[in-house]
Amino acid sequence: MQGLPQFDDPDLVIGAEDFSDAGVYRLRDDLLIVQSLDFFPPLVDDPFCFGQIAAANSLSDIFAMGAQPKTALNIVGFPDDRLDLSTLADILRGGADRVAAAGAVISGGHTVRDTEIKYGLSATGIVHPDQLLTNQKAQPGDRLVLTKALGTGFITTAFKAQKCPEDVITAASHSMAMLNAAASAAAQAVNAHAATDITGFGLAGHASEMAQASHVTVALQLPDLPLLAGARSLAQQGYKTRATSTNRAFVEPIIQLEGSPDPQLLEFVFDAQTSGGLLISVSAERAHELVDRAREGGAVASCIVGEVLPYEERCLRLRG
Repeated sequence: MQGLPQFDDPDLVIGAEDFSDAGVYRLRDDLLIVQSLDFFPPLVDDPFCFGQIAAANSLSDIFAMGAQPKTALNIVGFPDDRLDLSTLADILRGGADRVAAAGAVISGGHTVRDTEIKYGLSATGIVHPDQLLTNQKAQPGDRLVLTKALGTGFITTAFKAQKCPEDVITAASHSMAMLNAAASAAAQAVNAHAATDITGFGLAGHASEMAQASHVTVALQLPDLPLLAGARSLAQQGYKTRATSTNRAFVEPIIQLEGSPDPQLLEFVFDAQTSGGLLISVSAERAHELVDRAREGGAVASCIVGEVLPYEERCLRLRG
């Protein structure tokens, strides 16, 4: 984003230059709109399921900001000269299913002919300024809660290579299609200090963004990380996404290793996630309440995975 013009508008609360999941604009003193956009090629064969996953992933940025999704626009690239339009209809139905489950509506969209399928949403939500969550207010002494299990990158890579067991991709698909609504509501209920969703930069990348934006150090307990069923075996077999090495290279200068981290577990913090969970920074006194609320809402993998420390130059600690 360096070199691009920046907008000077007093009502632009959060713009593209921040370490944030979505843009935020003030409409009134008591009303903010939160906007985000995301789309990508299919990760699974079933068109309806792919639509669900892509939509859940797009809506996740809205939930990460503590907002309630209200409207969404479909964004589609589709090779209509090679594939039947019924496939596109199934994708859009999957997306509509997740948008409806989020309490929002699809108000339109745009489709272009492409050489491969791409789908996602431009999503808009609303939030009161007092309820806005960002990744900029994590505080020393906080605990860190992760609300979905890790490993989607390893699993989908193995699936593309036709080496993933059916029950493993099915469980991962269910996780990716799950909305982060319950996690967001739980964060609001316990007055969480900061949150971000875990997607393409992996847990390490997004945790480091929270650390830098909040001017703190984030410490993750690797043995406490929740992993999707079957993901560890596939990681051991080397089914990494192309983003794994770039994610690792991006954060290595600010990583401090403590103890003797398991090399396999270490790989999971760099694994690029699709529609991952929220990483939430909350006071130590309310961390277990947050976990309980999130699990009750369906985010059953939720658990405490680390803590927030005073700022150090290497602001990401990975503990074995």
